[in-house]
Amino acid sequence: MQKISIDPITRLEGHGRIDIFLNDAGDVANAYMVIPELRGFEKFAEGRRVEEMNDITPRICGVCPEAHHMAATKACDAVYHVDPPPTAKKLRELFYSAFYVADHTVHFYILAAPDFVLGPDAPPAERNILGLIHKVGVETGTAVIQARGKAMDIVGALGGRKVHPTFGVPGGVAKKITEEERASFEKTARELVDFGLFSIQLFKDVVLKNQGYVDLILSKAFTLPTYYMGMVDANNKTNFYDGKVRVVGPDGKELLKYSPNEYLDVVAERVEPWTYLKFPYLKKVGWKGLVPGKDSGVYQATPLSRLNAADGMATPRAQEAYEEFYATLGGKPVHYTLATHWARLVELLYAAERLLELTTDPEITSSHFRNLPTEKPTEGVGIVEAPRGTLTHHYITDERGIVKKANLIVGTTNNYAPIAISVKQAAQAVIQKGVVTEGILNRVEMAFRSYDPCFGCATHTLPGHMPLEVRIFDAAGNIKEILRRE
Repeated sequence: MQKISIDPITRLEGHGRIDIFLNDAGDVANAYMVIPELRGFEKFAEGRRVEEMNDITPRICGVCPEAHHMAATKACDAVYHVDPPPTAKKLRELFYSAFYVADHTVHFYILAAPDFVLGPDAPPAERNILGLIHKVGVETGTAVIQARGKAMDIVGALGGRKVHPTFGVPGGVAKKITEEERASFEKTARELVDFGLFSIQLFKDVVLKNQGYVDLILSKAFTLPTYYMGMVDANNKTNFYDGKVRVVGPDGKELLKYSPNEYLDVVAERVEPWTYLKFPYLKKVGWKGLVPGKDSGVYQATPLSRLNAADGMATPRAQEAYEEFYATLGGKPVHYTLATHWARLVELLYAAERLLELTTDPEITSSHFRNLPTEKPTEGVGIVEAPRGTLTHHYITDERGIVKKANLIVGTTNNYAPIAISVKQAAQAVIQKGVVTEGILNRVEMAFRSYDPCFGCATHTLPGHMPLEVRIFDAAGNIKEILRRE
């Protein structure tokens, strides 16, 4: 049996590899998405003051520290049994909406778009952000960089810095904003709405008008019916910051809806010996292995999942984009994994519109931006929708607020099972009779890339151990010896 390894896999956050095994006929017998790293932040949390967690957990990842910051802050609210005032909630969501625009911009244009704009068979040296700018023009590339920068300016203004911000505190936020800041944020928000509309039009012009790309999106290789998870508001419309988590089946019908403190009744996690990333699944359905369908507890938590789980978007232009998305792809739910890139742009537009709504709300400049905690700390769960999926932080403390136990289920962890299935499915579809080219392997990578995985924050294991491998090379670069500690 022949083994092919894509190591490291590219255009993602963190480290991983894909191991593909071919049978004697040269067809794919199996494929594995292996995550070889352990971070262990749940253990790092033990013994720390719970109010430090929204400063510690953003260090998990420099790509989406805002998501961990906000989930940890909401968990701290719950631990201290304090409800932030309306101004604080709106400022948090404003901060989070700006972050969403920036993050989705990075993934679509830098990590995903090269596969479509340059093509999956383009040379690797060209299939990147520089090749993208060369193809679409410096003006478009500049607009992308500027849009992300403007969104991050809001994050930095509120959070004190653009990476690892410190904005939320138990019961509210760290500071109020001035009218001048509000006006500046509003100006930026209007520009970002235009950028969101531009991005959707670019997708339609470049991807949807190319029949080869449309055929790839609709192909069986990238079709995966599962359960879908996403946070919704009281009207079942998409919301990233607050609400209940809704799960719908492959048929689009609601299976369940839960509040943050109920997550353990809904989700369980399974461990396999060949990877450091856990496999969450729906308890109500059960673990049936790495297989899709209604009888399997595997679920997705992606931009596509959030659209499938919701009844619509809560802003007008994003709702129009949402309706066009489903009208074009044959109605709800959509099971085409590569369509996640289009869904991501619908969310980008929603985040920009929501940012504009919040920046024009007069209440955000109020001086009542925090309710001080007064109750004894106990236990709390905070959930937000990270760009990569539903993000859960759960802390249990002693009476002094010292963390005794922490559990994190992050966006990519939710998606690990469907990623593994997608990788195998794509490999089986594109590798035939042992013919393997760089372009073919890139198509396999496209299967995981649509999930926008972040393995830096997702990796941890039960009960917690870390094998060590040391490779010794000679001067010519040949491996002389491999030492392992299992």
